[in-house]
Amino acid sequence: MTPPNPDLLDDPSARSPGGCTGPSRRTVLRQVGFAALAGGLAALPGAAAADEAPALPADGTPFQPGLVTDLARALAKRAYAAPRTDDLPEALAGLNREQYAAIRTRPGSAVWAEAALGFTLEPLHRGSVFRSRVALALIEDGTVRALPYDPARFETEGVALPPFKDDPGYSGFRIRARFRGGDLSDFAMFQGASFFRLLATGQGFGVTARALTLRPADARGEEFPEFRAIWIERPGPGGPLVLHALVDSPSATAALRMSLRAGDASLCDVEGTVFARAAIDHLGLGGVTTSYLFGPHDRRGSDDARAGAYSSGGLQIRTGAGEAIWRPVHNPETLQISSFVDENPKGFGLMQRARDYRDFQDDVQHWEWRPSLWLEPLGAWGPGAVTLLEIPSDSEFNENVLAYWRPKATLAAGAEMPFSYRQHWCWQPPEPPPVALVSGTRSGRGPENRRLFLVDFTGQGLAAPDDLQTQLSAVSGAITSSTLYRYPERDTLRVAFELDPKGGKSCELRLALQRAGTPLTETWLYRWTP
Repeated sequence: MTPPNPDLLDDPSARSPGGCTGPSRRTVLRQVGFAALAGGLAALPGAAAADEAPALPADGTPFQPGLVTDLARALAKRAYAAPRTDDLPEALAGLNREQYAAIRTRPGSAVWAEAALGFTLEPLHRGSVFRSRVALALIEDGTVRALPYDPARFETEGVALPPFKDDPGYSGFRIRARFRGGDLSDFAMFQGASFFRLLATGQGFGVTARALTLRPADARGEEFPEFRAIWIERPGPGGPLVLHALVDSPSATAALRMSLRAGDASLCDVEGTVFARAAIDHLGLGGVTTSYLFGPHDRRGSDDARAGAYSSGGLQIRTGAGEAIWRPVHNPETLQISSFVDENPKGFGLMQRARDYRDFQDDVQHWEWRPSLWLEPLGAWGPGAVTLLEIPSDSEFNENVLAYWRPKATLAAGAEMPFSYRQHWCWQPPEPPPVALVSGTRSGRGPENRRLFLVDFTGQGLAAPDDLQTQLSAVSGAITSSTLYRYPERDTLRVAFELDPKGGKSCELRLALQRAGTPLTETWLYRWTP
């Protein structure tokens, strides 16, 4: 476990990020003037003492460790007020995807553009589906500096920016970074609800992370928590970019500290606390979404010249007991929910293992460049389940696959839950499992209404002639045949088998290879549906 960050300790005498000592955060909350938080949080009914007022510290206020945590705790004690969107003119709210994309950052206008730092910050305009406002502020020399709206930051093509009587704020921001000390290039985006995306060297945007997930695919309806305010620390030479985020939702608030590092595997360390405004029995931590339209084992309804179209090929899990699991994702005809019960998982993530252009034959999207996102819990997460949602989709732009950790414990109204984890936005996980990996899954029609599956495992020496035990089973179906094919020239062993569904609506499949009771491969799990 990573040692605790001293900047997060609940110590009134702790130094502010710029190294200046100052009053405690509670004193700041009580004594300084407040700027109203966008969307009317400061005007919520039942306003009480200043230390309960969920409002942003004014320009020039020292930024104390724990300030955002106190704001989130206070906000959770108040009735929820949705952020305003009715202040956005129809000329912006009605923009389609292409029109909104025409609103670009004017060259040279990014925050820190002239400072030769490792990062620059580009606020993003509100418009189209990005209608909510997130309050942005910088932390420089330990002091808050608001980032007001400035139309001069933007250039447009075919879109006229209307005048605003009041500051409309921004919808989020883009971060550019210097990978390997080179020129600035795309690194991260924070925009929409509590969504954010990062890249590693040479990648294109793909999977999307969520700061907080509440009630996905729940009969009561999903909640989409939103970033309400984000403070960005001015980075030091060679240091990370540190963000402090306030998240709000009808059922909960959250405070997060996020430390971002760009590299061949980019890192995001997240330390946060969830505050329950109401009782919560369906909480998701470490949520990540991706798109899967079709691939080699699932081409349902796909009349497409390409070989595949997906940002992630599967869910990878390393259980608390050390078992390595690979679960290919697919595009089902009906919503599918899978739970992988565990305790103190070592990690999980939605991964892109197909890294060859020939896997997709797509000259525009280049799915082989998309990031894998591996999440490593810091500390014990206790009992719960890695949960996977697969949603029917007819568009490659729909993020129709969601994975997250669902704690078994529920939160009573007024309760708090701290958590921390490290995200690896990478080409491959930092520590590959010590067994052979699933390198391919293919499926197609077999004889007599059976399904043929071809599952490839790749690992050094795996295909050598030796005694192997095939652990292959099906629930709600029957395996009718199984054959091993060895390809030592590429260290690959293929298991070919036929499944007789026996008229079932779904079949759960499990496959692994062992030698003398010792696992040699990942455990391949699959849910077949008609």
